Formats: sequence, C-alpha cells, structure tokens
Amino acid sequence: MRHAKKRLVVASVLVTGLVAALTGCASGPTGGSDGNNGELTIWTHNGGNTAELAAVQAVVDGYNGSQDETTVKLQAFPQASYNDSVVAAAAASKLPCIVDIDGPNVPNWAWAKYLTPLDLSVDLSENLPSTLGIWNGETYSVGHYDVALAMFARKSVLADAGIRVATIDQPWTQEEFSDALKTLKATGNWKNPLDIGTGDVGEWYPYAFSPLLQSFGGDLIDRGEYQSADGVLNGPEALAWAEWMQSLATNDYIATKSGADPALDFQNNVTAIQYGGSWAATNNTEAIGDDLAVMPSIDLGEGSKVGGGSWQWGVTTGCANPEAAMDYLSYSLSPENIAAISVATATIPATDAAAALVPGFEEGGNLAIFREFSAKSAVLRPETPAYPFIATEFTKATQDIINGGDPQQTLEAAVKAIDANIKSNGGYTQK
Repeated sequence: MRHAKKRLVVASVLVTGLVAALTGCASGPTGGSDGNNGELTIWTHNGGNTAELAAVQAVVDGYNGSQDETTVKLQAFPQASYNDSVVAAAAASKLPCIVDIDGPNVPNWAWAKYLTPLDLSVDLSENLPSTLGIWNGETYSVGHYDVALAMFARKSVLADAGIRVATIDQPWTQEEFSDALKTLKATGNWKNPLDIGTGDVGEWYPYAFSPLLQSFGGDLIDRGEYQSADGVLNGPEALAWAEWMQSLATNDYIATKSGADPALDFQNNVTAIQYGGSWAATNNTEAIGDDLAVMPSIDLGEGSKVGGGSWQWGVTTGCANPEAAMDYLSYSLSPENIAAISVATATIPATDAAAALVPGFEEGGNLAIFREFSAKSAVLRPETPAYPFIATEFTKATQDIINGGDPQQTLEAAVKAIDANIKSNGGYTQK
C-alpha cells in the first residue's frame, strides 16, 4: 500500500524549513479564533489520499449528526505543503482547532506551543503506546493507527536455501541473517537479495534504520536528558551498526539506491527478502499467497526493534473552543471509528476493541502479527523537540555510510551537529 509509506516521508521532506520556523515560534501561544460561533476546523495532510480522507470525513459527518452544538469542517492539504501551512498559520495566529501531526514531530510542535495537552473522555490506556504523542509527561496527540516493520520472504525460497523462518519469539540473529544473505547471494538468482528501501530518502531512514541501530545497543540521542547524542550515536555499539550497514552494501546484499517500490520488486522476485512496513502486507499476500513469510526484524544483539508512531491528532493553542475539539476527538476514538480508518489505510488499529472489528487484525487473524510486533518491539523516535534536526542528520549520516563514508568520522560529525543544534536552542526546554 504505497500511500501509507508516504505518511512516514512527509515530515522530513520539509524538515529544514520546519525546524527553522519552529525555532522562531517557540516563544508563546499562537492564539486564534477557530472554534467560535459553534464551528471548528480540522486540518489534515490527506489531500492526495482519497481512502483515508473519505474515512476521516465519515467520522466528521457522524459527529456532526450526533449533536447540534458544534459543526466540524475538514480541510485537506497536499502532503507536500501541509507542514508549511501549519507553520505559516501558527506564525499568523490562525491555527485551526485540530491538526494531524506525524508522531515524532509532536514534541517539537508542543515545545513550539502549537499544541495543548489533551483532556479527553476516553481511556487512552487502551491505545497502543506508540499511538500517543507524549512530551514532558503530557499527552498532546492520539492516533487511530500505527504501522510496524517486518521481514517479508517466500517460504519456498527460504526452504530451498536451508534458511529457517524467523518467529516473533526467535528472530534471526545477526549471524543467521548474514549467513542467509550470503547463501542467497551465492545462488546467483538476485543481484541484491535484500531490499531495505535505501531509495526512499526521507523519514523512512530514521523510522526503519534507527531500530537497527537500537538493536545493536546504540541510539539517536541519550534519552536520559535528551541533551546529547555523544556516546550513543558515536559509541562502539553505533560504530558496529554503521560497519554492518556498510557491509550490506559492500557485499552487494543491498542496492545503495533501491527501486521506487520495494514491495513490488519483492513481489516480482527482484529481491528475496524485503525489509518493509505493515502497509505492504496486503499486496504482498495477494501476490504471493500462502508462500509469504512475515517475520520480525533481526535481533542484532539487544532484541528485535521496530519503529513506532505514525500520524496522530492534536488540539491547538489557537482553538477558541478546546472543549468542543476534545469532544470531537473523544468521539472519533470509538472502536468503530478507529476500525473504519484502519481498514481504509491498511494500518494497525490503535486498540484491541477496534482490532476485533478489522478483518485480519482480530485475534488469530493473518495481520494480527503486526500488532504483536508493535506491542512487543516498537521504539518511538526520540521524544524531543530536537527530533526533526536529529532525523535529518541521521539520514545524511546513514546515506554517507551506505555509500562508503568512514563510519566513525561520519557518526562523529552527526553527533557534533546534533549537540550544537540542541545547545543553540537552549536544550529545547519548555518556555
């Protein structure tokens, strides 16, 4: 499901301008008039995503028909212009009442005082933790769904090569994975037996590749105080990750720039193993059927890790009627509404009650394994306002490493840039 992957990309496409704008906007509340006169507005990035937009519109219509105090209006933006539109509205004190936010950007928007903490009438403890945007102990956003990472392969290909099918309880180890790639490469059937999506430069890099770093024992930043990347992004564990990532390319196990659609390449047997997202599961299943193996990510020493956090909803400081906005969000989080949006987006329902209503995600369903991956192994990208800058630096560093750059020097440069950014922004403490 190609449109689902775009949800991970849009935040970093505009990240340089976004960071600059947010840094200048973190001095106070934005104010605004939306929510007056019994009307409030929702902004979404789904301007080019007809399925998700229709599902959200159905929720809006249901809410408007359920009461007569507030009329909610939905306004959709193209993904490429969405973040810029929010930044401009904040600067002009014209934010709508409700916005959607890519999960890892929530702390930055909260720090910039775009968002107000949520006060809902639903129990958010029922949600997958990765569907909540939390900063400084406050919940600023909630999502209807999440996505998860997996290894896809053909069972028959693995069997012919003498490679076991990994399970959630026994993922492939680093040694097993290396042996598997060596064996598959030696058959001559694939130029590059593994596709990890290197051609998708954007939020995919931190979403997909930082969990591999974390599985080695490194990280993007020290999560104790979120003030420095020194020791975690340039320490021995991170260096081991970088050398391993580089070896995937030097051994021709991966392409330094993969194709535009890794799932389609996998379905067409251009590659033997796809490291991809849960949004690819339906199409992979339709193409491969019962021969499809859906496996957890590799255990590189510290357990199998996957990225957590997708698009979520928050109430802005520009809302003149936050109580009505909170009431709408509470309504939208019914199991039926969550299920409808999850079906439209082929994503993981945020709650057990909703999952029971979504074919495939019910207990024992063929897609339920992705909820297990998310619940057991999801690691949120660092919950800090510095994240957009960190993501940019990590993406650049990973690209350089894959393309032959010196691993230690590349990591040291990334740490230096990240630490300087945090220092120049006063540690991103709440103002």
